[in-house]
Amino acid sequence: MQNKATILAEALPYIQKYNGKVIVIKYGGNAMTTAALKQAVMSDIVLLSLIGIKTVLVHGGGPEITETLTQMGIESTFVGGLRVTDKQTADVVQMVLAGKTNKSLVSLLSQNGGKAIGLCGIDGDMIRAKKRKGTPDLGYVGDIVGIHTEPIQMALDSGYIPVIATVGCNDKGDVFNINADTAAAQIAAALQAENLLLMTDTRGLLRDIDDEASLIPVVQVSEVAALKRQGIITGGMVPKIDCCVEAVRRGVKKTCILDGRMEHAILMEILSDEGIGTMFI
Repeated sequence: MQNKATILAEALPYIQKYNGKVIVIKYGGNAMTTAALKQAVMSDIVLLSLIGIKTVLVHGGGPEITETLTQMGIESTFVGGLRVTDKQTADVVQMVLAGKTNKSLVSLLSQNGGKAIGLCGIDGDMIRAKKRKGTPDLGYVGDIVGIHTEPIQMALDSGYIPVIATVGCNDKGDVFNINADTAAAQIAAALQAENLLLMTDTRGLLRDIDDEASLIPVVQVSEVAALKRQGIITGGMVPKIDCCVEAVRRGVKKTCILDGRMEHAILMEILSDEGIGTMFI
């Protein structure tokens, strides 16, 4: 009992610090596909909301999209980690992300006592996008050209947890598949969030990729270029960390790459002295 009281006492200054502030959580990876981890994430988010932290949940849903395409007999093709998205695939992405995945997360938050509302980037012209240029042509994969925060802010001001599916559109109504890390970073910047958490399947940035004990707990954004040159930031970490750097440079107080495989990782990062993962400031 004393240990529990100590934990609660330790959380108090963080509750005071974040009360009324916005944090953005990008949700994906194992934490999204494992039932126990999903339950832990949802309960963490509801708790943050109940103690007065304005929490925005941004999600992808790659595995569910791939599963649906497979059931439809459509093969998934990736280039540089991005899904090649023809018109039929774009329709499936919109259906799965803004439909099944989004609403199941809203339902889970509600089951845990939260007030949640599902949105996608098309709602209120929230995520304005354009077709990504380059070779090969990725089809309906988009780059963000603008974030309109009014729908998000209205939900937060009404006491709801906005749950945002990362599809966007242009002024012609074309729908684009948007990278969830990129969307979360730009939404956090547009909201001038206190914190951006990117949930992944690793402990954070490791000095030695084969040694989880080599976690680097804090990185100054000015150090990122040198870490790339040293080969410490490589592969799939490059775009994630680039998102963190962009968010900080555009006014987000700090960002964190967080291990989504650990139950209650969000609470440990936000409400404890120790924290986990790698923080970028």
